[in-house]
Amino acid sequence: MLEAAPHKEPQSAPAVLMVRPARFAFNPQTSASNSFQELPRAAASAPPGSGAPGSGAPADVQGAAVREFDALAERLVRAGMTVIVAHDSAEPAKPDAVFPNNWVSFHRDGTIVLYPMMAPNRRLERREELIRQVIGAGPFRVTRTVDLSYREDHGRYLEGTGSLVLDRPARIAYACLSPRTDLDVLGEFAQQLDYELAAFEATDAAGRPVYHTNVMMAIGTGFAVICGDSITELKRRDAVYAQLTATGHDIVEISPAQMHAFAGNILELAAPGSTVIAMSTTAWGALEPRQRRALEKHGEVLTADIPVIERCGGGGVRCMLAEVHLARRS
Repeated sequence: MLEAAPHKEPQSAPAVLMVRPARFAFNPQTSASNSFQELPRAAASAPPGSGAPGSGAPADVQGAAVREFDALAERLVRAGMTVIVAHDSAEPAKPDAVFPNNWVSFHRDGTIVLYPMMAPNRRLERREELIRQVIGAGPFRVTRTVDLSYREDHGRYLEGTGSLVLDRPARIAYACLSPRTDLDVLGEFAQQLDYELAAFEATDAAGRPVYHTNVMMAIGTGFAVICGDSITELKRRDAVYAQLTATGHDIVEISPAQMHAFAGNILELAAPGSTVIAMSTTAWGALEPRQRRALEKHGEVLTADIPVIERCGGGGVRCMLAEVHLARRS
């Protein structure tokens, strides 16, 4: 294992970037590789263009997504988190802008990383003005930018902390390989940021590659949630469990069905004087009492109801939060 770097990061961030959607919708450019996405259900009773609740009309889906977004942001603020709310631009349309953690990450040593995205319309989410808003909100100290987005020109992708689940203190990057998570780009990330790689293949119950690592596992300061059944190779599964145990994590095992209910898509955050474990009500509802108790030992569980974002976008609460680990300027 690599020795901890001098710029050792805590696992939990005290601040997050959230992007309020302007044109949230089902994204056909991502659905082929994301089995968590579902087309909005049309209600036979809803007249065309009515935008009636549940109709699946664009205005209805966008309106529901904004309400879900605002409720989550408010809950985090009430828990004491610093929440930097940026606003998506209406043009060009960016249906997945609510998931900023896929295109940017902010690190304790002042590094900002920009990532290569598989879907062309998701590349539009990388906006310099949002990065400037984050930096100014601290104000935060930035020392360098590592831009991996050039890899898109070669058809190789790494979608941020969707593709990567980082054990920041131990400098280990866990990643399940998929069309959105390329081994070569993983290697470049690891070299640039001084991480050890723990890469493996994982599939869902239907045998399809798990599109993002952060739907099948999550790492907190003292716990790790993981769907071990999804890791296809037994030796790699054992190695991942051994590594998590060696770094002091209590393992909370979830099933493939629970994974599909976003039970692995959770994020530990550092609120003043407490630890917050953020997840959706869908994820919390899928957990058994013993699993809930295991998580509650490590922090205060904060849940938010985001069914439209989960179903249409195929991502959960964790996907909506880009942690800001940057140190504040003096």
